[in-house]
Amino acid sequence: MAAFVDRVVLHVSGGHGGHGVASVKREKFKPLGGPDGGNGGDGGDVTLLVDSQTTTLLSFHHAPHRHAGNGGPGMGDFRNGGLGESLTLSVPDGTVVKDQDGNILADLVGHGASYVAAQGGQGGLGNAALSSAKRKAPGFALLGIPGEERDIVLELKSVADIALVGFPSAGKSSLIASISAARPKIADYPFTTLVPNLGVVQAGETRYTVADVPGLIPGASEGKGLGLEFLRHVERCAALVHVLDCGSLESDRDPLSDFAAIEAELAAYAVEPTFAQGGQGVVPLNERPRLVALNKTDLPDGQDMADMVRESLEERGLRVFEISAVSHKGLDPLKFAMADLVRQARERLPEPEQPAEPEVVRPRSVRSRKGGRGEFEIRREERNLKPLFRVRGSKPERWVAQTDFTIDEAVGYLADRLNRLGVEDALFKQGAKPGDAVVIGADDNGVVFDWEPTMAAGAELLGGPRGADLRMEEQHRPTREDKRRDYEERKAARAATQAELESERRTGVWAVDQEINRLSGIEDESDTDAEPGPGSHG
Repeated sequence: MAAFVDRVVLHVSGGHGGHGVASVKREKFKPLGGPDGGNGGDGGDVTLLVDSQTTTLLSFHHAPHRHAGNGGPGMGDFRNGGLGESLTLSVPDGTVVKDQDGNILADLVGHGASYVAAQGGQGGLGNAALSSAKRKAPGFALLGIPGEERDIVLELKSVADIALVGFPSAGKSSLIASISAARPKIADYPFTTLVPNLGVVQAGETRYTVADVPGLIPGASEGKGLGLEFLRHVERCAALVHVLDCGSLESDRDPLSDFAAIEAELAAYAVEPTFAQGGQGVVPLNERPRLVALNKTDLPDGQDMADMVRESLEERGLRVFEISAVSHKGLDPLKFAMADLVRQARERLPEPEQPAEPEVVRPRSVRSRKGGRGEFEIRREERNLKPLFRVRGSKPERWVAQTDFTIDEAVGYLADRLNRLGVEDALFKQGAKPGDAVVIGADDNGVVFDWEPTMAAGAELLGGPRGADLRMEEQHRPTREDKRRDYEERKAARAATQAELESERRTGVWAVDQEINRLSGIEDESDTDAEPGPGSHG
């Protein structure tokens, strides 16, 4: 028999998005045919789906790490990467999904209910998708975004209308076996029932489910026995039935003390709010409709004990039924009384809402004001006695994750996107100055920049080789003082050169050079160009 597990910690992660590719189409007579890099595929999601055939969380107990498929990388010739394979995990009906802090994320009730536990990462765009009329040949592509990673807690809460509560060996399993087709294990020792058992009961025209909760003992709400493990299975029930043992052989127990002990534990247990309660508020367990079933009245002392405690229980406003799960004594009145409570609880439920018209999702206008509410926020912090500006928002953080910081053009493209979003203007309003540290993201995965406002926009207008951005190069614009100093230095160098030449002329260095040229047969240009004298012969 498979073990019953109703609480597990599950580590889920969506698939990573594939990287886009920077490629250039090359064919005969067209060595540079333009960008043709494809996009990366999106990663798969991890989805929890209620399956009526699944009754336990045992599979997650043995394999708590689940990961969806990664998206494929883009390729040249406009070929996009394949989509990552999504992972669907079957969970039992009544599974509650919580985060590590105990906050309820989803309450999965009903066959087919689903919840996306971890979303897959978005694939990066290739350079073909990034090209435009101004940026015709991008030399970069966007990276894929890693999938979402989460640690979630799955808790199973039985979906039943009536819960049978009582001490161990009070006869709850025998009762559910007598009024339904359920066949739980039945034995004559305490804590025979270790898992909740569900049975379907038909009383007239009303069909309802009954949950046999493992035996409770004093201190169950504090974790003694099996209390905290299975008291959660009572939370969804509309009514409770106290099964009291009238034939107990223990001298320190009697039906009234058992009833008081179980009531105290129900009152001490804190019911968690869930999404399946229809907004009616949380009803404590001890305030829900209750019936009392005095069991084992077929024993010699059982009927006598029932006669002694019945009046005391009825004085508290409780309906009391004398039954025997073995001989089926008094079971029909109890079944119809439980059906009445179920019918009343169902009548109190709110009417199902009419299906609303499908919402038309329209893309946001491109003329909307940049830097709108919710897109990003900037907080001014201080680190090492210096100002630090932290930018948080889904778009800026996603853009940073998509950027390959080894390519200057990709960094310039990121600066352009941030400027169009309004981050540049917002930093100015926050009092940021050139050189201040700007962090985009949280401390664990944030990227730190030294803010330079001049790097804000215009990458598509800058010339340069593919993959380069001139704004990333170190440039120094000379000031007027620098220009004056350079002019004076060049003027002084020219004067020094003229003085050196004049000094050589006066020392006769040039006359010696002319004599050497004459002896070598090299005519002086001055003599060649001179007109012939009167005694010369042409």
